[in-house]
Amino acid sequence: MSELFGHESFWVVLLKAVLIFVILVVYTLFNIWFERRVVAKMQHRIGPNVHGPFGLLQSLADGVKLALKEDVVVKAADKLVYILAPILATIPAFLAWSVIPFGPTVTIPFTDTVTPLQLTDLPVAVLYILAVTSIGVYGIVLAGWSSGSTYSLLGGLRSSAQVISYEVAMGLSFVTVFIYAGTMSTSEIVSAQTDLWYFLPLFPSFVIYVIAMVGETNRAPFDLPEAEGELVGGFHTEYSSLKFALFFLAEYVNMVTVSALATTLFLGGWRAPFGIAQFWEGANHGYWPVLWFLGKTLLFIFMFIWLRGTLPRMRYDQFMRFGWRWLIPISLAWIVAVVFIRKLKTEDMLDNQFLVIAAVVVGVLAIATFLLPEKKKDPVVESLDDEEFDAFAGGYPVPPMPGQTAPEKEGQKR
Repeated sequence: MSELFGHESFWVVLLKAVLIFVILVVYTLFNIWFERRVVAKMQHRIGPNVHGPFGLLQSLADGVKLALKEDVVVKAADKLVYILAPILATIPAFLAWSVIPFGPTVTIPFTDTVTPLQLTDLPVAVLYILAVTSIGVYGIVLAGWSSGSTYSLLGGLRSSAQVISYEVAMGLSFVTVFIYAGTMSTSEIVSAQTDLWYFLPLFPSFVIYVIAMVGETNRAPFDLPEAEGELVGGFHTEYSSLKFALFFLAEYVNMVTVSALATTLFLGGWRAPFGIAQFWEGANHGYWPVLWFLGKTLLFIFMFIWLRGTLPRMRYDQFMRFGWRWLIPISLAWIVAVVFIRKLKTEDMLDNQFLVIAAVVVGVLAIATFLLPEKKKDPVVESLDDEEFDAFAGGYPVPPMPGQTAPEKEGQKR
C-alpha cells in the first residue's frame, strides 16, 4: 500500500479529498441529529421528528437557518482576526483526516485504478495529526481575544490551558502504541493489529486517551471554555450566523477526528470486529471495512453523547488538577512499565504467569491504599474549617474552598 502514496493521479487524489470532505459534513449533520435524539430518549422526550424521515433533515434545516441569520460584527472586535478565527478553527479539523485510513486497497468503480482508502500516509502520521489539531486551538484563543468581550477572552484562555494540559496526556498515551507497533504510520499501526487490537494489552493507555480526547474537544463534562453558567457562551459569545456555524462544525468534526484516531490506534482501524472475519473471508476486503470503521467511530460518538447527558460539568480547578496530578503521572509510569515488560519479553525472561501474578500484586496494593489511615489535614484547611463561610461576602455567590462547607438554609435543615 505504501508504494502507492505519492504516485497517484491528480484526479484520484482530488476525488478522495472531496469524498473525505463530503463524508465529514454529512457525518456532522447525522451526529447533530443523533445527539439530539439520544439525549431526548435519556430525558423521556421525542426529539427532532418532523423534517424528513425520523427528523433526519432537522440538522440541514438548522444549518440553512444559521446561514440566513444576520451576521453581526461587534464594534469592539478586531475585524480581521475576528473573521479569521472560525476559519482557523475549522480547517485543521479537516486536514487531520488526510492520514486516517478508511480501508484497504480497492479498485475505484468503473475504472481499473487501484488505490488505498486513505488520502496519504507519513512515517510520522500520528505526530502530524497532533500538530494539525493543535493549530485549531489558535482559532478559539483568537476568537476570544478579538471579540472584545471579557467572557469570550476568559473562554479562550480556558481553552488554551485545557488543550495544553490534556494534549500532554494524549501524546503520552500514544507512546505505548508506538512501542508495540514499532511505527508512527497510521496504516502500519492498523496492519500491526491484525491479530490483537491494542486496547487489550494497552488498556490503561486507551482509558487515558479516551479521557484526554473528551477534554481536548471541549465536550461535556469538560466543556469549560463555553460554560454558559459562568461565561454566557465562552469564546463564541459574540459570533453569529455562518461564523458561529463554523465553530459548531469544527467541534463536531473534531469529535469524529479523535474518535477515528482512537479507532485507528486501539480498535484495529478498519478491520472487522472479532468473530466476523473468521466466518466471512470478505469482511476485510473491498468497501466493507469502511462500514466497520464508521461503526467504531459511532460508538465513540455515542460515548460523547452519553457523557453529556449524564455527567455534570466539572469545576475548572478540579479539571486542571485531574490532568496534571493524575493523568500525566499515570501515563509516565505506564510507559516505563510497558518498556520494561517489552524488554523482558524480547529476552524471554517473562511469561504470562508472571504477568498474572504481577497484576494480582498490583491489585492488592491498590486495594490496600484504601485501608491506609487518612493523612492529617492541612493547617490552612483546618483554619478554613473554623471560619464561618459566607458565599455572598464579596457581593456575588462563590463556591466554598476545600475544607469549607456552605451553610444550610433553614428549609433544608432536618
